Amino acid sequence: MSEQKRIVIVGGVAAGATAAARAKRLDASAKVTIIEGGRYVSFANCGLPYFVSRDIEKRGALILQTPEGFMARYGVEVLLQTRATGIDRAAKTVSVTGPEGSSSVPYDSLILAQGGSPFMPPIEGSSADHVFRLWTIPDMDAVHKFINERAPKSALVVGGGFIGLEAAEAFVARKLETTIVELTPHVMPPADAEFGALIGRAFEAAGAKVVTGRSVKAVRPGFATLDDGSELAADLVLVSAGVKPNVDLAKAAGLTLGASGGLVVDEFMRTDDPSIWAAGDMVEITNRVSGKPTRVPLAGPANRQGRIAATNALGGSMRYAGAAGTSVFKAVDMTFAMTGLSEKGAKALGLDAANATVHRYHHVSYYPGAEEMTLKIIYERGTGKLLGAQAFGKEGVDKRIDVAATALAGNMTIDDLAELDLAYAPPYGAANDPMNMAAFAAQNAESGYAPTISATDAWKMAQGGSASIIDLSTNGERRKLPTPCAAHIPLDELDWRTEELPAGKLLLLSRAGYESHIALRKLVGTGRKDVYNISGGALSLSLVPGYKSESL
Repeated sequence: MSEQKRIVIVGGVAAGATAAARAKRLDASAKVTIIEGGRYVSFANCGLPYFVSRDIEKRGALILQTPEGFMARYGVEVLLQTRATGIDRAAKTVSVTGPEGSSSVPYDSLILAQGGSPFMPPIEGSSADHVFRLWTIPDMDAVHKFINERAPKSALVVGGGFIGLEAAEAFVARKLETTIVELTPHVMPPADAEFGALIGRAFEAAGAKVVTGRSVKAVRPGFATLDDGSELAADLVLVSAGVKPNVDLAKAAGLTLGASGGLVVDEFMRTDDPSIWAAGDMVEITNRVSGKPTRVPLAGPANRQGRIAATNALGGSMRYAGAAGTSVFKAVDMTFAMTGLSEKGAKALGLDAANATVHRYHHVSYYPGAEEMTLKIIYERGTGKLLGAQAFGKEGVDKRIDVAATALAGNMTIDDLAELDLAYAPPYGAANDPMNMAAFAAQNAESGYAPTISATDAWKMAQGGSASIIDLSTNGERRKLPTPCAAHIPLDELDWRTEELPAGKLLLLSRAGYESHIALRKLVGTGRKDVYNISGGALSLSLVPGYKSESL
């Protein structure tokens, strides 16, 4: 019989728990040990805000496995409340300190899956008992207990990323007067600005207050002070200002860290020590769209990385292709999702990126329950290669972003998206899905058939006086969505009112971009040059930072 292989895993949540179960499935004789510093192993940290909101009523539903369960089902030993304090790479041992004292745990293969920790910005008074974070089961318990026992009237959320917004939604559900403070210009910083605006509006519609471009400097019972000196009600404060990777153990062991601050691993999830692998929020991996090193602290990638790390720790050669950062988020009664690069992210990398934005119903408008969504695809000019996508709406958002994520994995172009054969019946979609329609718009722009300009660029040009906005919407649409323009000529009146069009560059506008597309083709057919359709129409223009309906 071969010698029993010893697999030690530091960290027992997403990546670590997955790695442990995978290792035992691959080699039932392996001795697998999880070293976990917390009081729980394998819990659903993504579900924590939904227990606070009471969408999830049973606390036990979030505890996916126990030490006893791990041993009974898999034969995995779990050491809870045990901290790994050092790695002796030469001796292949991990020094630990726990309830039984200090000792060394030998390994043949070591998997680091320590995740990340919430970053606490320098806020005066942040150690007070009404200030929380939401990262672990005990964190969740503390917030829930505080609400139940202290009956706060107001809640302040510091940070408008995923966790902060999910916590804010929970507080709104618990009837707290909720304020979100985000340092950057819009909530959900990874998204493009127009989607940050849509998410912000969703929270404001639910009764929350959204403050952007500000930071919290101090908290005291009942109040918080911002960097501009203003004060906000804050009986309860939850800080979610980012995540830092837990790499102190790896750094002390001499393992290489990357520019992102994460632990460097290769495509096999192996560190620069041939006996040590790593997975989850603590690692630096490859962005599968840009090819650049990055950190993607999301549960999906962490679980897949844990599976690969365990496979290779037992002699396999499974490769990790990288992550596109696909994510979805419930914004009260709306949904936001994204995958790949944002437009701002693509341009920051020096890519010649363009976008096509459409506002379409998630299924045909004549079937009951149709809900309008905003879908934006980002692609590379010239090649047409898809770079990313973002969507916001009430229904069907996750479906379209999953399509885009799959397209990214296949290195597809806008031409490929235009030809996708997607499922259609009136209750589920449209003969031309919103994803097809976005691709059609991108093709029209790329080919020169219908030159397009983004809403952001259109607004800049119009304000600078280098172009004129022409509104082609109906009178009824314009009353609902008034937009500054040089002329308002409803599409059906264009043929006999062309003499009213100003000279120079024209930026054509309609509610969502469809009528203005028709107008563009009419004008091009008459020989008019320098005409562009505003992508996404007035709906997108109203989301541009700095836009004011009374401007111009």
